Amino acid sequence: MFAAKGALPNPHNTSPRVPHLVPRHGLAREISRRGLCSRAQAEAAVRAGRVQVNGRLARDPEQPCTAHTRIDLDGHPALPSERIYLALNKPRGLLTTVRDEQGRDTIYTLLADADLPWLAPIGRLDKASEGLLC
Repeated sequence: MFAAKGALPNPHNTSPRVPHLVPRHGLAREISRRGLCSRAQAEAAVRAGRVQVNGRLARDPEQPCTAHTRIDLDGHPALPSERIYLALNKPRGLLTTVRDEQGRDTIYTLLADADLPWLAPIGRLDKASEGLLC
């Protein structure tokens, strides 16, 4: 049997791809974007078998998903957290990172006693920098 001309896909098709209307991210990044934990913590949770996507166990932290994907972490829906924005007058001597491999103090040292959810840093400054961080 022969197919009509043009009925089979052209393997040499170079037409541009149509962009997705909904932004897609890897699973670990999407969990982090929802404000539940850092991307590294999300990757560890996926690898440990603690994450389900649309009711199925997920093992790949880079599995594509969107903001609309149903994600469960430890059996609970991973819903987006309320966003919190802080302004902080950073003193000289503290780093703006979650943790430092050399054990130096970070701005999170100042926030340790505050009853806040996990906060994602939006940038880094060296320890000599000081001033208002927004």
